[in-house]
Amino acid sequence: MKNPTLYIHRDITWLAFNYRVLQEAKDENVPLFERIKFLAIYSSNLDEFYRVRVSNHKNLVRAGKKTYKKLEFSPKQILKQILETVREQQIEFSEIFQKQIIPALKDENIQILKRKKINDEQTEFIEALFQDKIQAHVQPVLLRGKKIKPFLQDGSLYLAVYLHDRNPDDKEKYYAIVKIPSLKQGRFISVPASKKGRNDIMIIDDIIRHNIRHIFPGYEIIGSYSIKLTRDAELYIDDEYSGDLVDKIRKSLSKRDVGDASRLVYDRNMPKHFIDYLKDAFELSDLDIMEEGRYHNNKDFFQFPSFDISNLHDIPLTPIAYTPLEEADSIFEAIKSQDHLLYYPYHDYNSVIRFFEDASVDPRVTHIKILQYRVAKVSKIMNALIKAIENGKQVTVFIEIKARFDEKANLKWGERLEAAGVTVLYSFPGLKVHSKMAVVRRVVNGIESFFGYLSSGNFNEETATLYTDFGFFTHDKRLLTEVLQIFAFIETKKSPAKDFEHLGVGGISAFDIKKKLKSLIENEINNAKAGKEAYITLKMNSLQDEDMINMLYRANNEGVKIKLIIRGICSLVPGVEGISEGIYAYSIVDRFLEHARVFIFGNGGEELIYISSADWMVRNLHHRIETMFPIYDKELQYFVRTIIRIQTDDNVKARNLNIDKLNTYKKTKGLAVRSQFDTYYFIKRREENRQLQSAQDFIN
Repeated sequence: MKNPTLYIHRDITWLAFNYRVLQEAKDENVPLFERIKFLAIYSSNLDEFYRVRVSNHKNLVRAGKKTYKKLEFSPKQILKQILETVREQQIEFSEIFQKQIIPALKDENIQILKRKKINDEQTEFIEALFQDKIQAHVQPVLLRGKKIKPFLQDGSLYLAVYLHDRNPDDKEKYYAIVKIPSLKQGRFISVPASKKGRNDIMIIDDIIRHNIRHIFPGYEIIGSYSIKLTRDAELYIDDEYSGDLVDKIRKSLSKRDVGDASRLVYDRNMPKHFIDYLKDAFELSDLDIMEEGRYHNNKDFFQFPSFDISNLHDIPLTPIAYTPLEEADSIFEAIKSQDHLLYYPYHDYNSVIRFFEDASVDPRVTHIKILQYRVAKVSKIMNALIKAIENGKQVTVFIEIKARFDEKANLKWGERLEAAGVTVLYSFPGLKVHSKMAVVRRVVNGIESFFGYLSSGNFNEETATLYTDFGFFTHDKRLLTEVLQIFAFIETKKSPAKDFEHLGVGGISAFDIKKKLKSLIENEINNAKAGKEAYITLKMNSLQDEDMINMLYRANNEGVKIKLIIRGICSLVPGVEGISEGIYAYSIVDRFLEHARVFIFGNGGEELIYISSADWMVRNLHHRIETMFPIYDKELQYFVRTIIRIQTDDNVKARNLNIDKLNTYKKTKGLAVRSQFDTYYFIKRREENRQLQSAQDFIN
């Protein structure tokens, strides 16, 4: 077993991250509708966690002791720890909603009504609504143990109803299931206002509760309790090495919604005899059930009506135009003259879209190649690639169809691109392609040149407004020669003959991103031993790989100064005397999802700065094609360094990851630094100064 004082299991530390999301819902300084959104994010995260991670642990438990011996942890122990932690968080979730959110909504003249608190007009409205639009979709089933039981759809809501026959001689308990058709009708229903200027809402669950007597005439309704089943969503195909992978994924997707139960959540007020009945009827164990509050599927809070009340939302931060590319006569000439580095969503994503749209119509462009991991449902980039085919370009798109929960969307885009004539390549068995890169070949006067775009984030216009990511445009031959080697490997499956000198690349034969990272850490250790200044600053989503954690512990003990900004999983334990007392680790959770990966090494005064697609997890460093790329331009290095310094100075939204004060807010004296706001205004001033300088140059 791994020492828990030095290594926290990834799923336990993930729950600590999701609690940071819940903290945002609890924070009264966050605008009210944004707090409600964070309740939705917390719930959505937890649903996916159960569908994948908890299902995995349950499968390990079922596998038995022989499997245990091969593991470095006890799946049963981890599962129990998960359930205990989630129960505590669910109690807090209910308290936040009932004692903070509902009263705060009431203060804003928004009221979520219970069925016993409605007036005659509202009663008439919800009864008519039920008869006209809801009753036909509720699918009631009277249960008969294991003989008659409905199939509970993954993630769907149901009311579990406890009834008695009105016949006084019939003493038997009766149980029934009623589906809540929230997808058809919506979860939050506006009802006639009881007072002028007030917005009254009912949750559809309570509308059905009010009308449930019409569903079971002849029975006395004793109680109704909301339930939801989450099913195992893992496809178990990551390690398959043969057969038609695309076909296997298509077939497996159809099974995702019918997988084994990973969690049945129920109203904690449900009587024990009813819980026991459901466990027996649906063949569930104590590890499969979880009590929650009155309402489930709280990810539906994404749909909560806003009533056009703007002051209850975040202050808009309008994306900043990057004029050197957006206003350039030729985007390719602008990239040829210098490298460009943008930081979304602070910068507008239009530069990326223009890169592809201009390539699709430029008569000098001959080839476009791109790696796609998660594709937007509506994508100007994909449409530009189709237009490029129409204009005679050769277009190659690699689509990763093992991007979990995006498989259907990616397959659909693949089919559309193939139909247009694009050369589409799909997933490798046993290996994910997680790099985010594109390259354009352009021929001018018979001379070919290449233009590249590398990023820490996906080519996805939707997430580009929500996730913080760096996007890098370059004409640097040193980098693009190696980028083309990666594309050649993906197209031919043949490993490059020449080592990567500039890029860090994982997943390609002997080229090991982990090996490069270790050498960079080792260099800092040697510098510390030699009495030189030695430091490492790392920003990423997750830190879980044990080898890399041990390297950081060793670097700490040799005197290397280490700062970590880890959004999610952090299996490293900072602040342990004699092991990690000099490692400072923080997590920032705010209005944007921190998604960029940045690695900074002191390098004896010649600082090295890399941006990457890779987190330091086993899967990223061993089982994925990942890329980290250097920033050589001094001005761009300053740009990255400033953004990271702002984040390490954050004392508003940064939480400590030290085990003794986990998730406490980092507090320091002096001015408040909220990194996402300070970053926005740093970039805004930078672009304004650039435009002023351009105007001055024009005048001169």
